[in-house]
Amino acid sequence: MVIAAAAPITVVAANFPLILSVSGSIGAPLMVLVATVVLLLFSVGYAWMTPRVPDAGAFYSYVHRGLGRRAGLGTAAIALLCYVLLTVSMICYLGVQAGNLIELWTGLQLPWWLISAVMLVIVGLLGYRSIDLSAKVLGVVLVLEVIAVIAIDLGVVFSGRELTAVPFSPVEALSGAPGLGLLFVFLGFFGFEATAVFRNEARDPEKTVPRATYIAVVSVGVLYFVSSWLVISGLGGGDAVAAASANPDSVVRGLAGEVIAPIAADIVQVLVVTSMFACVLAFHNIVTRYLFTLGQRGVLPQKLAEVHSKHRAPSRASLWVSAITSVVVVVSALAQLDPVVQIYTWYSGAGAVGVLWMMALTSLAVLAFGLKHRGVAGEAPSRWVTVASILGGLGLLGALALAIWNFPFLVGGPVAAVVWGVILVGVFVGGLFLPTRNVTPSEASPVHEEVAS
Repeated sequence: MVIAAAAPITVVAANFPLILSVSGSIGAPLMVLVATVVLLLFSVGYAWMTPRVPDAGAFYSYVHRGLGRRAGLGTAAIALLCYVLLTVSMICYLGVQAGNLIELWTGLQLPWWLISAVMLVIVGLLGYRSIDLSAKVLGVVLVLEVIAVIAIDLGVVFSGRELTAVPFSPVEALSGAPGLGLLFVFLGFFGFEATAVFRNEARDPEKTVPRATYIAVVSVGVLYFVSSWLVISGLGGGDAVAAASANPDSVVRGLAGEVIAPIAADIVQVLVVTSMFACVLAFHNIVTRYLFTLGQRGVLPQKLAEVHSKHRAPSRASLWVSAITSVVVVVSALAQLDPVVQIYTWYSGAGAVGVLWMMALTSLAVLAFGLKHRGVAGEAPSRWVTVASILGGLGLLGALALAIWNFPFLVGGPVAAVVWGVILVGVFVGGLFLPTRNVTPSEASPVHEEVAS
């Protein structure tokens, strides 16, 4: 589920050229390595907290346990906003990409919003049903994505092109605008942090959630590290930045057609569309489980925590997510915002800053929880967990600082940056004062057990 949210083929085909062009260097592999190490360090504390957070609220629940109820509510509010923004940004971009594919095959030009509406209906139907159905759909898509990425990598290796070692040079990685390139590398990992959101559907969440978190970070990190190097080598080392800047949308597809077979370019284009769909479905399920947990906790109406008697899923929460995302898409379309330049860029940029903020807060929450339980057998973190959480938190704060510094670039200019900054801060502060009702364990546990079953 979470690796599908990271959308590997979309990152390789769309993000890699963007990383090369915005950074102005071919040091992407080392940037990937830095991001992987930071996120692994973050994962140590995140995984250690898992047995101590017995619900599916992820960032909200972790911050609640470590920093208190009010900080947790602020995190819940920002989480809902950011994941909805990320969902909408991807569904609108998906409408454009799928429209291009339909036009290529049939010559028929359909408006992006019509295609996005159809995709929203399909995502809503899958999200309404058992998580097993979504997992099967995402599993098939993910396997095809990974096969395609590996095929491109092997195609470069056996094409006879020079495999340059320059991308591994620290000097190269630090040239140009490395901060902006590193920020887009972090964006390629988003989704892995949601392992804890699905803990209610896991048979043994105390083992499954940490294991899935580590597997997601390591597998995505290794895939991106190797693929970024081979894509750069395939484009020709010194020519890679120029090629990516000239044709960011098609340069990797063109490479696939050259090193595998001409039809591979078309296959990659299809997989980018299915990858985006998988990403939307994964984010939809993440928001659904946030609403479910907030309903359980009494922050939102408890009906959101109801489980469908047949599908054994938080179907009511899923319906609300479908409604909310549909409204945002409709309003954005009526405002005549460009689906790529404005909706995708602005919404995903704002969502990215929010996710980095929540991850940094979670690292702080792990440390705070450890201090509160210092000396308590079984509850106090080990020295390694503490050190890893500190280092991971510092790395995430650095990534957040880069995001804030480059925020105008992410959201379309300084005025938009101020507006989005006010929105993000306002939502977080507003969340601090959300009213709650007390929910006893006896009230909440039947819902938890029903989903878990």
